[in-house]
Amino acid sequence: MKKWLLPLLIIGIVSCRHYPSGTDKDIITVSIAPFKYFVTEMAGDDFAVNVMVQPGSNPHIYEPYPDQISRLQRSKAYISNGYLGFEKAWLGRFYEINPAMVKLTLGDMIEPIASEDHHNGDHAEGADPHYWVSPRCAEEIASSVKNLLCTLNPGESKKYEINLVLLLEKISGVDSLAVSCFSASEGRSFMIYHPNLAYLARDYNLTEIAVEFEGKEPSPSRMKELIDMARAGKIRTIFVQKEYDIRNAKAIAGEIDASVTVIDPLAEDWLSATTEIITELHKSLTGE
Repeated sequence: MKKWLLPLLIIGIVSCRHYPSGTDKDIITVSIAPFKYFVTEMAGDDFAVNVMVQPGSNPHIYEPYPDQISRLQRSKAYISNGYLGFEKAWLGRFYEINPAMVKLTLGDMIEPIASEDHHNGDHAEGADPHYWVSPRCAEEIASSVKNLLCTLNPGESKKYEINLVLLLEKISGVDSLAVSCFSASEGRSFMIYHPNLAYLARDYNLTEIAVEFEGKEPSPSRMKELIDMARAGKIRTIFVQKEYDIRNAKAIAGEIDASVTVIDPLAEDWLSATTEIITELHKSLTGE
């Protein structure tokens, strides 16, 4: 047995004793909270969903809790992102703990964007992992999750097919909102601390400028460059993901008389969170 595996198995045994699941439902484990949204929208309460990186946690420095390992051991399937840094460290271990799980890597269905952060190991294989924030990528996510649900519970396949259609209608509504919001802003730039809106920018012809570079805070020379870019682009809002320190964003905002807006792309309610991000981004680009 590998040396690292024994401690995790011990954690799982202990967690079975102290962290009961409270349900007899089959379990699907997902890497991040937004993926739970796609499962529950189509499956309803057919499955219990075990979220590894809880809302408010940073997925790049995450380590699993005992009760999560316990549920992982009993999971029927695992839905991974494919590019998140914590998966590079943990996913192989998770699969060894429960080799019988059906595995779905959503990143395999997405055309990836190269990540500026891959040099320091934040993102596996040098790809940006934040594809779920784009409605057009979300369509691929929904279809892939539906296929998984049909594999796990074929008796309810018809229900999952119907619910996929309903979910795609909701996603299409968010896509239409984005088209409406950004059609007059094509080519415009926005600034964000941690680069997590690259897919949204790509799919709606915007340009993301990240304060953070290669997973590090900007140097003084980079700060000056960012301030100059913000002034040139008439940027009046700096976006910050909920889990990140906002001090550098505030420093830039102070220099250019801009505001700081906190967004929550890791929220469990994908529909509300993505709609809010698009709306706030539209306001920043138009001044409305």
